[in-house]
Amino acid sequence: MTSPSLLAAALGQCLQQRVHILSSRAVSGGSINAAWRVQTDAGTWFIKLNRPERLAMFEAERVGLQALTPHIRVPAVLGCGVAEDQAFIALEWLDLQHQGDEAALGTALAALHRVHGDRYGWPADNTIGSTPQHNAWRADWISFYREQRLEFQLKLAHSNGYRFKRAPALLDGLERFFAGYQPQPSLLHGDLWGGNVGWVGGSTPVLFDPACYFGDRETDLALTSLFGGFGPRFYAAYEKAWPVDAGFALRRDLYNLYHVLNHTNLFGGGYAAQAERLIERLVVSIAD
Repeated sequence: MTSPSLLAAALGQCLQQRVHILSSRAVSGGSINAAWRVQTDAGTWFIKLNRPERLAMFEAERVGLQALTPHIRVPAVLGCGVAEDQAFIALEWLDLQHQGDEAALGTALAALHRVHGDRYGWPADNTIGSTPQHNAWRADWISFYREQRLEFQLKLAHSNGYRFKRAPALLDGLERFFAGYQPQPSLLHGDLWGGNVGWVGGSTPVLFDPACYFGDRETDLALTSLFGGFGPRFYAAYEKAWPVDAGFALRRDLYNLYHVLNHTNLFGGGYAAQAERLIERLVVSIAD
């Protein structure tokens, strides 16, 4: 049970003033954090809590949200820190709707992807779910994706007792997915599934819970298809704003493999079998 004094201490630390809690209630915050809607005499806020050692995760979230802020609507960050032995991040409370103008979302995402870096990566590591996500800068996208996405997850899976016998063949043949295609380093949300999208007033799309880095924009688009929740108007608007490369259909499974492997490492169960099938299909797709 989270005490009102903890919530008040967290907000007071951010606002640098004494805060009086008027009401608070637990809300959905995913499977990783405890989350609260807190109404105070200084406004209404969304607070996520976790163990103190998780502070780095919240700090990475803060950096990601602030990077996205100039380009797409996200919750404003009040601050993060540790209060009463709990790590926290405090955000603007938004009355979000789960459905809204999908065309506006597609157009906004394409505009976000037009923000380019000069390399692939991010100034610091962050997390994908609760899994570390390594983001060391690379000039070559294929090397970045091989080393810091697939190889990392495969090594973690190995330590968790999962073996994917065709994985070496996939890693060795990775260049074949990129014949004639050189992605630009686009600013990515990084964890763009339906649960991390909402709308204010039904018209303004809002993104949250990012795992930002500069990479191939197709990785964001691929993830939108993995768990569903994005309709034809979203894809049509994105395509109109910035058409995707013809080879995206081939790379979609390759990019979603990263997230299926991560779910294998986080949750096990049927995700390992799904990863095995994906790897087999990808290896067959590039076979001579």
